[in-house]
Amino acid sequence: MNPAPHLQAPRPVHALWAGALALGLAGCATAPAPAPAPTAPPPAPVAVVPAPAPTPAPAPANASVAGQARTFSTQIATYTAVNFDSVPGWSRDDFAESWPAFLTSCRVLNGRGAQWQEVCGRASSVDGKSNPAIRSFFEREFAAYQIRDDDRRPDGVVTGYFEPEIEGSRTYAPPFIYPVYGQPQDMLFIDTRKLPPGNGTVAARVQGNQVVVQTGLSTRDMGAPGLYALDLSQLTRDTIDRKARLRIDGQRLLPYFTREEIETRGAPNAKVLAFVSSATALYEMQIQGSGRIRLPNGEVIRIGYAEQNGQPFRPTLAQGRGGKPKSAVRTRGGAIELELDDGEDDDIGDVGAIRTRGFTLARPVASGAVVVPGQRASGPVTGSGIKDPSYVFFKEVQTNTAGPVGAMGVPLQPGRSIAVDPRSTPLGYPVFVSTRQPGSGTPMQRLTIAQDTGGAIRGAVRADYFFGNGQLAANQARRMKERGQLWILLPRGQAVAAATATVARGPGGTRTRGVGGSLANCLVPDDQTCADD
Repeated sequence: MNPAPHLQAPRPVHALWAGALALGLAGCATAPAPAPAPTAPPPAPVAVVPAPAPTPAPAPANASVAGQARTFSTQIATYTAVNFDSVPGWSRDDFAESWPAFLTSCRVLNGRGAQWQEVCGRASSVDGKSNPAIRSFFEREFAAYQIRDDDRRPDGVVTGYFEPEIEGSRTYAPPFIYPVYGQPQDMLFIDTRKLPPGNGTVAARVQGNQVVVQTGLSTRDMGAPGLYALDLSQLTRDTIDRKARLRIDGQRLLPYFTREEIETRGAPNAKVLAFVSSATALYEMQIQGSGRIRLPNGEVIRIGYAEQNGQPFRPTLAQGRGGKPKSAVRTRGGAIELELDDGEDDDIGDVGAIRTRGFTLARPVASGAVVVPGQRASGPVTGSGIKDPSYVFFKEVQTNTAGPVGAMGVPLQPGRSIAVDPRSTPLGYPVFVSTRQPGSGTPMQRLTIAQDTGGAIRGAVRADYFFGNGQLAANQARRMKERGQLWILLPRGQAVAAATATVARGPGGTRTRGVGGSLANCLVPDDQTCADD
């Protein structure tokens, strides 16, 4: 829930794009033409008068204002204002390619306050075929900030993803034995910001699919009807959306099942959307966040991300020469970083490994048993053998667009949509990316729109290009893992993270403001994708 002509990837044609470019035609009456005047000079070009700059909105006293603040920070990122002319490749980009994606994002951004309504309103009058007009719009409406990580390093990692397609069936019948689950009905959620401090056990009540801690009760009360014991030491509080996923076990509330538990016991409270024949292909689809399942009759089911089990993402990496992993995952605070390969071949296409979103993953060895409620196999049924405890649940997506729907809820555009870490880059915002094309090393510098997220996309300077669907897109995405730099475009006058003060490292590498108080978790808070404390 991830190309451009120069990437040779298919590009969808969006109805919104066509509508945004439509010009009203006025009728004209027929009249005798005047005699030509050979000596008259050609008409002078019409001057384009830029629209006035947006009026800055009032901001909280402790906030930074985009276009006015020189620099500011969050817990994982630092932002420094730059001139557009200093952004490498800015003047050479084909902005008409990114314009449809930006207009699509405006469908959602229009609901985020008057400032975005004004920006998107002015976008509707821009000539979407004119690069100078689009470039002028972005330079007038937005301020550019280079994103650096919490160590002030400008370089990060750019990977690629695509929309995979695998064979499947609506019913269980070998070789289609691996279920594709929808979101379980028994999954519960708790806002970790509302949890009391400490790692003790507290009483909690379930209201719908939400868990609410009951204050003022002792452990003696936990056996009362409707009350459950919640062990705080088992919860992860620093998820991006500040939510923990839980389940009921007798009178206890426990973290939701791991991948191994789901695959060995089944998910009786989850709808089975389809069955597929390859556990590896399904796992890749879970990492990509979306995909297509082609049925024997030719029908295609398009699925998108619905939920995750709340367990940590720990991929099993393939081994290279000397037993060294082909890829590495480093965890720094809440960030997941991908280390680049050390020059070894990636063995893409090998039966022993699969390359996805910058990782070279070990191909799992089947073990255990897949349990499907109400279904029986005529012979032995094997599990996936995948050790990653995280598990993604899907939903069917009804769309007539060429691209899948990302986390923002809009169709992704190949080559111009990217997945980001929503803590450092809010969804819907324009992001200029400077990196290299996979394989060739040719500079790839272009304006993209942040429209998706992913479990492996963690860190300040982190982007994941959506390459589209089909084999070419798959090959490009699997090979894409390059160094890159990012510049986010913020609407001028927007209040963002608190202004930078003296910043020092505390215990465990935590960054704190010297004036007191902690830095913001999110550049722009949004309870759906990034919640602040």
